Amino acid sequence: MNLRTDVNDAVLIAGPTASGKSALALALARKSGGVIINADSMQVYRDLCVLTARPSAEEETEVPHRLYGHVDAAVNFSAGSWVSDAARVLAEVRAQQRPPIFVGGSGLYFKALTRGLSAVPPIPGEIREAVRARLDRDGVEALHAELARRDRAYAERLEPRDRSRIARALEVIEATGRSLLDWHCEALPPLLAPGTFRALFLAPERDALYARIDARFETMLQHGALEEVARLAARKLDPLLPAMKAHGVPALIRHLEGEIGREEASEIGRADTRHYAKRQFTWFRHQLPEFEWMSPDAATEWVDGLP
Repeated sequence: MNLRTDVNDAVLIAGPTASGKSALALALARKSGGVIINADSMQVYRDLCVLTARPSAEEETEVPHRLYGHVDAAVNFSAGSWVSDAARVLAEVRAQQRPPIFVGGSGLYFKALTRGLSAVPPIPGEIREAVRARLDRDGVEALHAELARRDRAYAERLEPRDRSRIARALEVIEATGRSLLDWHCEALPPLLAPGTFRALFLAPERDALYARIDARFETMLQHGALEEVARLAARKLDPLLPAMKAHGVPALIRHLEGEIGREEASEIGRADTRHYAKRQFTWFRHQLPEFEWMSPDAATEWVDGLP
């Protein structure tokens, strides 16, 4: 793989959580003078720094980092919102004639970059709150039954207890009068045209990755993750918000409320993160096969070999 010199070219670094993406992006930015742009759906939240392994303040000072910690946890930040922000940042970086380096683990963000995204308009807050209130009052099965009456084709694609997706589907119907399936047919164009980017997926050996996930989660707890979650829990936000479902957050809140012990909360957080990493491998393999899979060592050698 060769790094191009055209300022319009981007480098995309994806991979499972804890695979070394951020370190690779930092090394590449040092060599190329590039700007690192976040493509991780949890690292956008300012309330979650330790638990999402965001770059350190020193790293952000050394190399420009964009779209990290710029969203409040109370915001239901969507892929469409990220695309809007990323388009603005991409234009700024290109105007500076610096290579953009997108790094993260959120497959939908990378898919939006390279293939486009559904054109669902923003959902008014009052509609979202009304649907979530009904979800709490009536239960997920009742809302799935309602979705089946109003949008049978989409309801059949969902598990009857998938709270987030059922609520989302009903919100879209309430706000637009149309099914999500209709909106998916009206995709927004990709931000990056074919031939203007190089994309790689870091693929560590599974056992080594899972061991690293376990060790990193414990390190997070030792460096303030529990205190970070305590501050978030004190805000009493909707548990269906994305930030409230970040890996480790629900279990650590249960621990803080005295429901489970610290070790059990840690094990749940570690297990959830390992399962997520497994899903990331599967998602990228099937959804974005154009990404070049590389071991972390091979990717490091590539960067080290750049002029």
